[in-house]
Amino acid sequence: VQLQASGGGSVQPGDSLRLSCASSQRTSARYMGWFRQAPGKEREFVSVIKWQGRTTLYADSVKGRFTISKNSAENTVDLQMNGLKPEDTAVYYCAASRPGTILSQARRPESYVFWGQGTQVTVSS
Repeated sequence: VQLQASGGGSVQPGDSLRLSCASSQRTSARYMGWFRQAPGKEREFVSVIKWQGRTTLYADSVKGRFTISKNSAENTVDLQMNGLKPEDTAVYYCAASRPGTILSQARRPESYVFWGQGTQVTVSS
């Protein structure tokens, strides 16, 4: 499985961006979603969605500003990011979890076995 992320860019605070992640084939992952890594920091959870079902999870720092969605027919997961802040600046990675990942594990990077190449998001005035 190959994951291709796109949609990053440089924007000003308050602007919006939409990230998209396309899987090269139908996924057997339990969860798909997004993590991010800022310079000098560890990779952190942003948002994931259950591939079979409606469960969505968000980091507290993005809740109410970011919305994750999926298109099962096209094997894509999108992240709509509104009200961007400078602290959202990072490389954003899409990821697909193991088929057996349970809800309590879904926020952990180690639960994800496939990763996209990353797309840079820079928020600066």
